[in-house]
Amino acid sequence: MSLGSKGEKTRADIISCAKQLFYQRGYEATSFSDIVDATGLYRGNIYHYFKTKDDILKAVITQHLSDFSALLSQWDSQHADPKSSLLAFVSMITGRQRELVEYGCPIGTLNTELGKDRRDLQLAARELFELFRDWLRARFTELGRVADADELALHLLGRAQGIAVIAHVYQDTALLQREIQQLDNWISQL
Repeated sequence: MSLGSKGEKTRADIISCAKQLFYQRGYEATSFSDIVDATGLYRGNIYHYFKTKDDILKAVITQHLSDFSALLSQWDSQHADPKSSLLAFVSMITGRQRELVEYGCPIGTLNTELGKDRRDLQLAARELFELFRDWLRARFTELGRVADADELALHLLGRAQGIAVIAHVYQDTALLQREIQQLDNWISQL
C-alpha cells in the first residue's frame, strides 16, 4: 500500500473511531458492531483490516505510542531545559481538562480496565506508561537527580494519573487546575 492510499486511510479511520469509543465508553463496553456503526463501513470492510476487536485495540495502542512518541520528541526539540520539558508534560493535562474531567485519562482508564480481566492486552497498553516513565526519568536525570530519577518519574506519573482520576470522579475542573498548579510549583522548585 502506498503512503496515503485509500486503504491506509480506511485503516486509520477505523483506528481513530475505535480509539475514541474505547476512551469514551471503555474497551469492554464497545462492541465490534459499535465500531462498524461509528466508521460507517461494512463489517466485511473492517474484517479486511482487523479480524477481532483485540486486533483493533492493539492498533489503537500502537497509534497512541506513535502519537505520544512524536509529542515527546517535539517537547525535546522545543525545550532545552529539562524543567521546561517537565512543565510541558504537566501542561498536557491542562490542554485536556474537559476530556479528563469527563472521561479520565485515556491511557490510565484503558490500563485499569484491561488490568482487571485482560492482562494479556494490559501488558501491551502498559507500554504507554513505560514510554512516559522512560522519558520522565531521562528529564530528571538531566536535572542531576540520577539516584532518584526513576522514583521521581513514577511520582510525577502517578500524581498526574491521580489528578485525572479525582477530577473525573468529582467532575471538578477547578480541582484539576489547583493540582496542576501544585505540580508546576513542585517542578519549578526542583
